[in-house]
Amino acid sequence: MLKSPDPHVFIVFGGTGDLMRRKLLPALHSLARQGEIGKRFKVLAVARDEMTDSAYRDWALKALEEFACEVAGSDENSTWCNSCLHYQTIGKADQAAFEAVRDRIVALEKEADIPENRIFYLALPPSVFPGTISGLGEVGLNLSEGWTRLVVEKPFGRDLHSAHELNSLLHTYYDEKQVYRIDHYLGKETVQNLLVFRFANPIFENLWNRVHISSVQISVGETVGVGSRAGYYDRAGALRDMVQNHLSQLLTLIAMEAPSAFSADAIRDEKVKVLQSVAPIKSNGVVFAQYADGNVGGEAVPGYLQEDGVAPNSSTETFVALRLEIANWRWQGVPFYLRTGKRLKKRLTQVVINFKKPPVSLFEPFDDCNINANRLALTLQPDEGFDLGFEVKRPGQGMSLKTESLKFQYADEFSQLPDGYETLLHDVMTSDQTLFVRADEVESSWRLYEPLLSGSVGVTNYEAGTWGPQEADRLLAQNGDWWAKL
Repeated sequence: MLKSPDPHVFIVFGGTGDLMRRKLLPALHSLARQGEIGKRFKVLAVARDEMTDSAYRDWALKALEEFACEVAGSDENSTWCNSCLHYQTIGKADQAAFEAVRDRIVALEKEADIPENRIFYLALPPSVFPGTISGLGEVGLNLSEGWTRLVVEKPFGRDLHSAHELNSLLHTYYDEKQVYRIDHYLGKETVQNLLVFRFANPIFENLWNRVHISSVQISVGETVGVGSRAGYYDRAGALRDMVQNHLSQLLTLIAMEAPSAFSADAIRDEKVKVLQSVAPIKSNGVVFAQYADGNVGGEAVPGYLQEDGVAPNSSTETFVALRLEIANWRWQGVPFYLRTGKRLKKRLTQVVINFKKPPVSLFEPFDDCNINANRLALTLQPDEGFDLGFEVKRPGQGMSLKTESLKFQYADEFSQLPDGYETLLHDVMTSDQTLFVRADEVESSWRLYEPLLSGSVGVTNYEAGTWGPQEADRLLAQNGDWWAKL
């Protein structure tokens, strides 16, 4: 049974932004409909726009009609908006504006008889994180007679130095126990299930090591281009946008040791150990590339340099492939291959575990009895589930082998998976930091990838609608491996 949140005020900076509209409002509304949030609960949206509470509720109702699962325009949606949602302008974001936010919070708490329990969610561009954190701290909104929690969206820094500076600023006003660095990938049910899959099933965990596994592949493919995010993306690139956070989180969950307990710090301790055990990435172990024009899903699409908002001479990578080596007892000698890119052939997040072949083939004739290695594919999105390949004998005379599979799909057993933001917001409300990234984890990740940000890695091209450049295939061929067919 889920723990019920204490009464509190949920304050969103960036309350008229796309994240609020598409994700946070629908998630909060869904939690309320499920009874996961009590009646003594208020949302205060904070943004620069001049707007009344009534106008904001109309805006929020349209957002729910478009993005929530409930029936569009229902009276229930309207009732919730009118009872829960409030708006406060931040104007110039100076001290007077933050004092006005503080006063509005206090007024809402008195009006609804809510103790001083507060969640501050920074749904903002990273450039304004420091000013917002300082502004909250300087007017005393980092402390209260109840509890105070601060949620920070990714990206958390642009490199090791900026991440360290941001952590230092946070710790000036907030204790680490108050800080929730959110990576929405960790809210996905299938990502969380990686821990259950490994540590609740000894049949797999006993094989989860260098003795039985030959390689691990983690692929996150996107069919979309940069779209309206070109202004941000052209300054970031795939390494910052995807690898340093999302793919690294998957890497740690796949490679970590069993924690001493299923608790936030125990799990995060093991994740940090993985990152600290990764050997420096070799120059021949990385591929950067940028998509050219091509065809995705039957539609002609432009190349990255033709996208609106992209500099015409940009060398920003939209594809990254890496070979990592984890120098510890469990994984020594097992290559981990990571790849992600935009405008790829398919939208997919998948982890592939390649097991070792038998040392000797006992079956003849050898040309008909080629033994394929067992392969476990864990699909995290879409069509969530897993597929374990194994060898069988074809019926009939003689000895001929065929690869078959054991499959499980979530859709066959569960009607609907909750949105990741629902899970993560509920965890913030109930003070569970298990699925959130700790300060040392962020810095360990940046320390690993920062050498690749120097510009020393050349950027090649790949045709949109493919799985990336040929150089990514050659990256695996150096070890006699190849990418799993997706």
